[in-house]
Amino acid sequence: MSKVLLASRNRKKLAELQRVVDAAGITGLQILGLDDVPEYPEEPEDGATFEENALIKARSGVRATGLPCLADDSGISVDALNGMPGVLSARWSGRHGDDHANNALLLAQLSDTPDERRGAAFVSACALVLPDGTETVVRGEWRGRVLRAERGPNGFGYDPLFAPDDEPAAGRSSAELTPEEKDSLSHRGKALAQLVPALRELAARG
Repeated sequence: MSKVLLASRNRKKLAELQRVVDAAGITGLQILGLDDVPEYPEEPEDGATFEENALIKARSGVRATGLPCLADDSGISVDALNGMPGVLSARWSGRHGDDHANNALLLAQLSDTPDERRGAAFVSACALVLPDGTETVVRGEWRGRVLRAERGPNGFGYDPLFAPDDEPAAGRSSAELTPEEKDSLSHRGKALAQLVPALRELAARG
């Protein structure tokens, strides 16, 4: 059984990766999260891009555990804010991971922005780093627009404020989609799908 570390404590991200692996028919691959390995000092995510931050997290995980490590850095890029919050998405309000405060600040900043100028994209960069130094970095984007109020109980982060452009989403917010619908459309789903060949190869090594 091969092991891969997902450098995250977010159980929803772990479940998302597991669904992608299962949907691809990959067997013999055990996915671990940061809560499943001894705690190690995590390096500051001070990269200027999603790709740089994903690599920082993945390299750190490999160094600390000796396991292949997959890391995701993602956020929302709002057209009217010149691409911000971007890499600052998780700490936009000043407190890391405070979804409610981040969403409230984004709504306030866009309060005078008309609907036709509320375009945005969710962006995910995923980095897979192996103990032998092999690095694979992929990117997925999901276009949509920012709503005027939160909608839906699912997802996390800015999901309740994001209405995807994709037709199958039919005007719903990302937080109103089922996990399976979100996997097939989302930025992270698109990025993870590009890593399936590398994950399949990893599983085959046993």
